[in-house]
Amino acid sequence: MISSKGFAAKTVKSHIEPFNFERRDPLPSDMVITIEFCGICHSDLHQVNDDWFPGIFPMVPGHEIVGRVSQVGSAVKKFKVGDLAGVGCMVDSCRQCAPCKAGLEQYCDVGMILTYNARDQQGNPTYGGYANNIVVDEAFALRVPANLDLAAVAPLLCAGITTYSPLHHWKVGKHSKVGIVGLGGLGHMGLKFAHALGAHVVLFSTSARKKDDALRLGANEVVLSNDANAMQKHAASFDLILDTVSADHDLNALTPLLKLDATLVLVGAPDRPAAVSAFPLIMKRRSIAGSGIGGIQETQEMLDFCAQHNIVSDIEIVPTTKINEAYKRLLANDVKYRFVIDIARAQ
Repeated sequence: MISSKGFAAKTVKSHIEPFNFERRDPLPSDMVITIEFCGICHSDLHQVNDDWFPGIFPMVPGHEIVGRVSQVGSAVKKFKVGDLAGVGCMVDSCRQCAPCKAGLEQYCDVGMILTYNARDQQGNPTYGGYANNIVVDEAFALRVPANLDLAAVAPLLCAGITTYSPLHHWKVGKHSKVGIVGLGGLGHMGLKFAHALGAHVVLFSTSARKKDDALRLGANEVVLSNDANAMQKHAASFDLILDTVSADHDLNALTPLLKLDATLVLVGAPDRPAAVSAFPLIMKRRSIAGSGIGGIQETQEMLDFCAQHNIVSDIEIVPTTKINEAYKRLLANDVKYRFVIDIARAQ
């Protein structure tokens, strides 16, 4: 076993505190990554609080992991010691079902194995990136471009791919008109990607104070979603609207903005089901869809796209001693736009 030092929630809703644990011995296809930075995702809070499903405790959160390879197994071909590498939201899948064979491991029929708060193929708990190291099969590791700021790359492995994947799937390009709903950890990445893809991008927000930041991040226009007249001016004009908001909000204000056969894609996850009127959908054959993260191949494509266009997340680096403070600030939406833990300094 490999000794690891990390930070865990020992029980449901408890504070994050130092935690020593062991990871599995590397298999021939495994590599060990010495972690330098790990992003804090809003889903970390949800899982520590048992909001979605019963958690496995002690829980070491973290699925936005970047660092350097410190050990490789005898069968590893893609990486060598010293390489930059990353790990996102999943560390394995069944690899046999149709989605897995199509490079869509995130939609594995058996269920992808999450980087933390899950059990691996042997039934052992998985532990995430709030730690000094991680053992992962090379098939689920990502090559990190050397020209990008390493700390700011970390959130790309969740917030980045969560927004890139639907833009890529729905073929957003220079002739597209794209709406981004919400300017937060996901929304700010959606703006950057849609802009880099050449789309005309409109940010929808309830706050006029976000206009300047939205324009800086790539928006061509900013529309207050609580202004009915401003919304009406964009009726039936969007090819795609990417909704990143996790709080309860009215989807019926958004669907009339879609063109014929256009799609509203949900990547945020509100606590309560939304009430949706059928008529705006029926009259223009509009769709509402959901999208998760991307598969390993698509995530690598996203990182390579970021290297080409110099795209990273806007971050605030926090020391390991302030993880709990960062959690409180995240709940208060007091971050622009992602927290990243400086793991290396704690070692």
